[in-house]
Amino acid sequence: MADTTQLDGGFTAPVFQTQAAFRLVMDAMAQPGRIVDLGHAVQPPPPLHLAAAAFLAALADYDTPVWFEDSGADTAASWLTFHTGATVTKDPATASFAVLSKNSPVSGWRNFAMGSLSYPDRSATLLLPVESLRDGTPLTIRGPGIETAATIAPRGLPDGFTETMAINAARFPLGFDLLMTCGSELLALPRNTRPVEA
Repeated sequence: MADTTQLDGGFTAPVFQTQAAFRLVMDAMAQPGRIVDLGHAVQPPPPLHLAAAAFLAALADYDTPVWFEDSGADTAASWLTFHTGATVTKDPATASFAVLSKNSPVSGWRNFAMGSLSYPDRSATLLLPVESLRDGTPLTIRGPGIETAATIAPRGLPDGFTETMAINAARFPLGFDLLMTCGSELLALPRNTRPVEA
């Protein structure tokens, strides 16, 4: 019997569900620190989590290479390619989207595309799974889309996270965008958002 893992679990109403997920992601990007729930419209194989899979199902395509940090992601990579047409790259520097592992070493994040002054949009979006988006050590974030300051409290951030994100914000308009995910929920930290310890 053929393995149908890669065929199952995609959007059942692609146009409607893609638009809904895209709108929620754009809301999260416009309001850094706001947690959005992308729901259970997809059922991906591991190591993809619900929010990361919904994001990729809505935004990835044949023109956006995806990189997986987890070496055991072959089934997830096949699922993603089948449902979106996106290619999977072995080179992080060419990735439009990077699916990180939990406790991803931040020293490797410098290998992702940061864009250029002519094309700042040619940078990577990083998808970082965390243990929780709500009950970790509080961080104050500042930047566009935040009136003065906001507080987030993700749990399970890798060592050196705050310093790495401060360096990333200082590169603006270059730099990567970061999306933290937990289950079906997502929180965005665009490249011009700077977290500092509260």
